[in-house]
Amino acid sequence: MNSAKIFLLVVLFLCFSVHPAKAEEVLTWQDCLVEARKNHPDLISAQENINQQKAGKAITASALYPQINSNLDASTKKTSTSGGTTDSARSTTTDSYAYGVTGTQLLFDGTKTINNVNAARENIKGAQQNYRFTSSTVRLNLRSAFINLLKAQELIRVAEDIAKIRRDNLELITLRYQSGLEHRGALLTAEANLAEAVFELSQAKRDVVLAQRQLTKEMGRKEFKAMSVKGEFTVSDTAKEKPDVEALAINNPSFLERVASKNAASFGIKSAFANFSPQLSGSAGANRSSEHWPPQNDQWNLGLSLTMPIFEGGLRLAQVSQAQAAYNQAEANERSTKDGIIVTLEQKWVTLQDALETVDVQLKSLNAAEERSKIAEAQYSTGFISFDNWIIIENDLVSAKKAYLNSQANALLAEANWIQAKGETLEYAQN
Repeated sequence: MNSAKIFLLVVLFLCFSVHPAKAEEVLTWQDCLVEARKNHPDLISAQENINQQKAGKAITASALYPQINSNLDASTKKTSTSGGTTDSARSTTTDSYAYGVTGTQLLFDGTKTINNVNAARENIKGAQQNYRFTSSTVRLNLRSAFINLLKAQELIRVAEDIAKIRRDNLELITLRYQSGLEHRGALLTAEANLAEAVFELSQAKRDVVLAQRQLTKEMGRKEFKAMSVKGEFTVSDTAKEKPDVEALAINNPSFLERVASKNAASFGIKSAFANFSPQLSGSAGANRSSEHWPPQNDQWNLGLSLTMPIFEGGLRLAQVSQAQAAYNQAEANERSTKDGIIVTLEQKWVTLQDALETVDVQLKSLNAAEERSKIAEAQYSTGFISFDNWIIIENDLVSAKKAYLNSQANALLAEANWIQAKGETLEYAQN
């Protein structure tokens, strides 16, 4: 048995031994969405941020309500007195008991607390928009991982097709070489091409495992389990007609988060100016006290407290300047974010259209390459074309198969990036 036949048998063995193990689980895109919404740690973190902001608003608003406290005191005191002689020394013990209720109510503080509450309300809106932005980012990463696994699975099929092409080529060239119709260089080239195809098939299997790991992470799973995905290389959100990017930008969660920050900063300015106003509070209390339990002596009190800042070394003026600077910064951030979103939307729309047209072009190229390959194989078998011309056509077919798959995957990724640029979240209905 010559070296070519031995090589062929080894390669055939390798080709059939690199098939991936059967996946234990098959997931659709909707399955992945459900798991990510439930388990992704970034979403959990963003939700807890909303909860923190809500609690912060409740803490701030609590100053508007009466502050009521109760107290209970019990004590004993021993007093010693001494006379001129030891016999005249004596001590007395006094007990004291008291309980009561006191309350204070803020009556006026120049709307400082109200503005702080309004600012806290805007912070909640900002946290909610941050959750939307996080959900949008998680969706993009999840979709990318899903597409990568789908591509890796399909790449195995493509690699198998390429390996078959290279294997058939080697068989044909081996026969021609043995009959003296082909030179040794052609045989070695065919063997190298087949070896490369086997390598790419093995590589595709490893890529599947890596893609499974990525998808596991983006779904928020704590443990890895082998899986496969089921889907089509079809773009749903083609956006053939260019949408109004200005309208999309002002509804983007990144922009709305900046708007909320600016609004919160505007209330911060009002709160800072309110520091110059007097603060008026009312108080009331009732208690009982005596030297015996239960206490019998009643006491009560009512009062008003007015405080007015006179001089604090420019503290409140500095607070106003700080609040104004924070507002100016938030306003600039809002404008910058909007401008950036508009540019990103334009870019992602163009990229999507380019990717969709590339798929059409690559499909035509693949169809042409397949047809040329059929014709060239028949011509080479009968000696009408040389090996050099034939192998170029075969290489074009192999390249066309890879390019078409890459264009399909790139189109899906472009769609995912376009959807993310619009600010769509995991609840978005389309792919």
